[in-house]
Amino acid sequence: MLKIENLKVKVGDREVLHGIDLQINDGETHVLMGPNGSGKSTLLMTIMGFGNYEITDGRIVYNGKDITHTPIHERAKLGIGMLFQRPPTISGLKLGKLLQAVSGGKTGDIPAFARAVNMEGFLERDINKGFSGGEIKRSEALQLMVQRPDFVMIDEPESGVDLENISLMGHSIAQLLQKDQHIVNRQKSGLIITHTGHILNYVEADFGHVMIDGQIRCHGNPREILNVIKVKGYKECLACQQI
Repeated sequence: MLKIENLKVKVGDREVLHGIDLQINDGETHVLMGPNGSGKSTLLMTIMGFGNYEITDGRIVYNGKDITHTPIHERAKLGIGMLFQRPPTISGLKLGKLLQAVSGGKTGDIPAFARAVNMEGFLERDINKGFSGGEIKRSEALQLMVQRPDFVMIDEPESGVDLENISLMGHSIAQLLQKDQHIVNRQKSGLIITHTGHILNYVEADFGHVMIDGQIRCHGNPREILNVIKVKGYKECLACQQI
């Protein structure tokens, strides 16, 4: 579904990503770990197509189509969606109106999705205005549920969320990625950034990666990688290319 080849990205005058190679097949969920400032969010923002991230080398291929220079709205139409770590507040735009716009005409499902993430009372409120951390995350999850992307990127779903909302977010993400279904040919794929690994209690990931200083240094079983990091820290990932 997604293939990234030798991707180099600058933010301002500084190169943040130094030759990223990554492949995510249909139905796979990958998790990305790494220290703060290592370039994880930059990778997701670049895949989504945000303009402040300048690609200087390499390419991004989605479902066989080179989208390296495709505008962000076209990537969304192709089926790419993202849950942000720190989404903006949008005054004057009601959450319900945004959901109608991204629903593809399937507005009848919005009430059920809103109930699933306890957001029924927020549809007439400005997006994220006065929302708590957990409410913002649930709002983001709701938007993705209505959008129904084929490739889902999740940036730190545990950030600023209490234990009750972690559980709700985990189940919502599992639904987005079809991990809650007993099916053979899963079609939804995902890339999740996590610092704590709590999301792995709700979403069974297929592969794990560690990014350090703008490079992916380790690949392997996500739970094994997480255990190594907990015991020995990220420095252990500098010594090998694979765990």
